[in-house]
Amino acid sequence: MQPSDQPQRSIELGVSPQYAQMHGWVVHALTGWLSAYYMEDPSFRVLRRFHELETGIEVWVCEHAGDLPMKRLIARLRTDFPPYQIHERASPSGGTLRYLVDLPSPG
Repeated sequence: MQPSDQPQRSIELGVSPQYAQMHGWVVHALTGWLSAYYMEDPSFRVLRRFHELETGIEVWVCEHAGDLPMKRLIARLRTDFPPYQIHERASPSGGTLRYLVDLPSPG
């Protein structure tokens, strides 16, 4: 099955307020980076971006075919962004998965 034959899947990529505060340029850079990623993988696209007032998390809602693109994207971010860890959890809105970029654990 080709990626284009697979159903589109919605997923969220977020940046914690602590990571954004420590690396102030990351939120703007990630917006551009995601746009460029679409040029490499047309099955990937950003549907919208918002700031979650309750948590301070900056969120991009993305859509892609299959499971691999988001994990590949997160691995590729490691070459362009300061060290981070990923927290994988259900989105507060329900139904989608959120990958949260956060400061690495101390030690």
